[in-house]
Amino acid sequence: MIVLVHAVVGLGMLIVVPLGLTLLPTRTTSTRWWFAFAVPGAVSLWLPRGVVSIILASVYFAGTVVLIALAARHFLHHRALQVRHIALYIALYTALVTPSIAALALVAERSSYELFGFNLTVLSLTVAHFHFAGFAAALMAYLSADGLAAVSVPVGTLLVLIGFFLGDPVELAGAVVLTAGMWLVGWNLWRRSRRTDRSTAILLVVSGSVLVVTMLLAVSWALGHVVDTPYLPLEWMVATHGVANAVGFALCGVLAMRREGAG
Repeated sequence: MIVLVHAVVGLGMLIVVPLGLTLLPTRTTSTRWWFAFAVPGAVSLWLPRGVVSIILASVYFAGTVVLIALAARHFLHHRALQVRHIALYIALYTALVTPSIAALALVAERSSYELFGFNLTVLSLTVAHFHFAGFAAALMAYLSADGLAAVSVPVGTLLVLIGFFLGDPVELAGAVVLTAGMWLVGWNLWRRSRRTDRSTAILLVVSGSVLVVTMLLAVSWALGHVVDTPYLPLEWMVATHGVANAVGFALCGVLAMRREGAG
C-alpha cells in the first residue's frame, strides 16, 4: 500500500502541482524552479527514513513555502476585492497553502516522528491527501469559477483537517461538505466539456465523472467510523478512491485546463 501511496504522491509533486501552477494567476507560468524542490521531495519518498530523506523532504517543504509567499503577494495586490471574487480567491489561496501541510507531514514521516500523535501511515496518507483533496481540488474549484464550489471545497478540506484532531464526527462533516463541493466542480466540468474540442471534452468528462464514485467512497469511509456501516479497508481506499482521484480527477483535470489554455 505504501508503495502505491508514494507513487500517487510523486505524481502530485512532479506533474499535477507544476501543471496546476501554470493555470494560476501568481506569475508561475514557468515551473522550472518548482522541480528544484519537488525532485528532492519525490526522491525522499523512496529512500529509507533517516538524515538524507529528511533533508530532501525539507527541501520540498521550502518549495511549498514559496507557494505561500505567492499567495501572500497575490493577496496584497488584490486586497480591494469584489464580493464575487472573494470565494474564488479562497480556493486559490487554499490551493497554494495546502501543499505545505503535505510537505510538513512528509518531513515528519521521513523523520519517524509522530507529528501531533499521528502514526506514520496516517502521515503518509496526509501527504497524499493534501496534494489532491488540498491542492488539486481547490485548484479545480477555483478554475471552475463557481463561487459555491470555491467555498465548499476549502471549507470541507479544513473540516477534514480539524477532524483529525477533534474526532470522526467532524471529519464526517468535512467529507460531506467536501463531497458537495467536488460534485459541483464535477458538474461544472461536465458543462465545460460541451463547448470544447473532443480530446479536451473527454478529459473533462473523465475528471468530473470519477468524482461521483470517489467522493461517495470518502463519505462511506467517514460514516463508517461514526456509525456501524460498511466501508472499504484502507488498502482498497488507496487503490480506488486515491488512485482514481489522482489520475482520473486531478491529472485529467489539469491536462484539460492546460489544453483549453493553449487552444
